Amino acid sequence: MSRVNRPAGLNRTVLGLTGLLLFAAGGLAVAAHYGRLRWVHAGDTVVPGTAAPPTWVLVVAVAIALLIGLLCLRWLLAQVFRMPKSRTWRTGGSEVAGTTVLESSTAAAPVAADIESYPGVRSAAAWLSGERTAPELHLVVTAEPSADIADLRRRILGHAVPRLREALAVDAIPVTLELDFAEDRRPARVR
Repeated sequence: MSRVNRPAGLNRTVLGLTGLLLFAAGGLAVAAHYGRLRWVHAGDTVVPGTAAPPTWVLVVAVAIALLIGLLCLRWLLAQVFRMPKSRTWRTGGSEVAGTTVLESSTAAAPVAADIESYPGVRSAAAWLSGERTAPELHLVVTAEPSADIADLRRRILGHAVPRLREALAVDAIPVTLELDFAEDRRPARVR
């Protein structure tokens, strides 16, 4: 799991715990139905009596439902695709007469264009984060269903990344690469 995709760890944890909880509740319900639980009688009702519950129970139920709804909304908002913000890099210093200003998104755009020109690639997006002297490259590439992913990965790491490294004059660039397959409904762009 990459540092860029922060919600993924929380998602897996929450979904795993929810699954375990539902599995346990289902197992207990089945065991109660067949009379395997000594503390639950198979003929008992879930809620004692037939009278309407007190008003405070309904208010608490509505408050809990609203809280769960807000938590679900927060979870959905966390799923929105987010990548690192573009940074402004400045080169030059006291010993250099001028200063060059470069947005990291401007430096990343040619990498995405390079990758999109590779056969089997439908789309590519690139972001650079970190300092200019130690940038990190984040790539999201959508490939054709028939694309050779191993070859595509080799080409990205052997061609596009070294070109960026050379352009930025850095020794190494850590890369996070997300490769997705495109749906088969839409044909690839003609190059």
